[in-house]
Amino acid sequence: MDTLFYVAAVVAILATVMVITCLNAVHALLYLIVSLLSVAIVFFTLGAPFLAALEVIIYAGAIMVLFVFVVMMLNLGPRTTETERIWLNPKMWIGPCILAAILIAEVAYLLAYAGAVRQGTASVGPKEVGMALFGPYVIGVELASMLLLGALVGAYHLGKQKRERLETGDVIDSDATRTAAGGNPVRPGTGRPARAA
Repeated sequence: MDTLFYVAAVVAILATVMVITCLNAVHALLYLIVSLLSVAIVFFTLGAPFLAALEVIIYAGAIMVLFVFVVMMLNLGPRTTETERIWLNPKMWIGPCILAAILIAEVAYLLAYAGAVRQGTASVGPKEVGMALFGPYVIGVELASMLLLGALVGAYHLGKQKRERLETGDVIDSDATRTAAGGNPVRPGTGRPARAA
């Protein structure tokens, strides 16, 4: 079972390196999903099936849905639809599919030989995880939740500003004053050009 652990660890490292080095957000998200799934397999081989399930449900499920939601919120207009079509070309799927196929083979092996996979001396159950998260690590859990909330609010703020500029056709000058597409200054609070005096 050492082989399963090391194969899953190598897949996690490769996928994480691809997350860091990808310049495209959609590609990075695909590799991040593969990385999180491989970490779940690592947890399972170490004798922590509950942590593996949490990794899949919370991180590969809920957090990734949040990331995809933010990416969708920041992509606005018909030009970004064409950009997404270019991003999702068939060649881009080769890397994540190869790594995911390795993980699927590992999961099939783990399910076939479920009795002999655990390397750890004791299984880590829900009670131990809860006592650790809300005991000595409660500050870390709260800080992580605040960080995720701050990132979501920041992404919403960036997306809202971009949408306003695309809808009104306004341009932000170097002195931070808004100017309409015709060159007239914009009245504060209205979004309409001010009349010439």
